[in-house]
Amino acid sequence: MLSSSGAVLIIAPPTLYRQGLLFSLQQAWPSLDVSLTADACQAPCLLRRQAYQLVVVDGLLPDPPLPQLLELLLLARSNQQLLLLTGPRVAPELRQWLQTVPRLVALLPRHSAPEAVLITIGQLLEVETSSGQAPDPVRSSRYSRPPTPFSRRELEVLRLVVADCCNQEIAAQLSLSVRTVESHRRALLQKAGARTLIGLVVQAVRDGWVAA
Repeated sequence: MLSSSGAVLIIAPPTLYRQGLLFSLQQAWPSLDVSLTADACQAPCLLRRQAYQLVVVDGLLPDPPLPQLLELLLLARSNQQLLLLTGPRVAPELRQWLQTVPRLVALLPRHSAPEAVLITIGQLLEVETSSGQAPDPVRSSRYSRPPTPFSRRELEVLRLVVADCCNQEIAAQLSLSVRTVESHRRALLQKAGARTLIGLVVQAVRDGWVAA
C-alpha cells in the first residue's frame, strides 16, 4: 500500500501526453495520489510545503532551463527523488549537471514504452512504500495491440499526435498535406475504436502503441 497523500508530483504542461501518463498511473495503481502542476516555477514552493515520494519532470518544459529547475527542486528538498522524462537527446550542460547528483535523478526517454515508464516509477516508489513491497505495474496494467493494425505511416502520425503536434506540424515533419494527415487521424480513431483524440492518446500511451 502506498503511503499518504501527495505520493507523486508531475511537473508537465497540460498536454495529451500528460493526460495519457496520468491515466496509465491511475490504471496501474488506483490508490496512488498524483498531483499535477504546469508551472515549473511554482514547483519548488510545492516541495517546500509538502514531501513527495517522487517528482516526475517533463523534460520538454519550456522554462526555466532544466539544470536550473532541477537544482531549484533539490534546494527546496535536498533528498527529493526525481524522474526526468527526457527528449531524444540530453543536452551536454544537463548531462554534466546530472553527474553531480547521480542518486537523486533518474532518467527515462519521454516516449519509452508505458511498461518501462511504470516499472521505473514502481521501482522508485518502492523505497517509500509503507508495506515494503514493490508495486507490480506489469500485473496491474494491461497492454494490447490495436483491434486493427496500424500502418507504418499511421504510427508515425500517432507518435506526433501523442507529442502534441498539430496537423500543420505533423504535415511539415512527414512531408504530407494537411488533408492527408487528417485522413490518417480519422483512420487511427477508427482502428483504435476511440471516439476522441484524447481517448486515442490515452490508449496509445497505456497500451504501448508508440514505444520509442
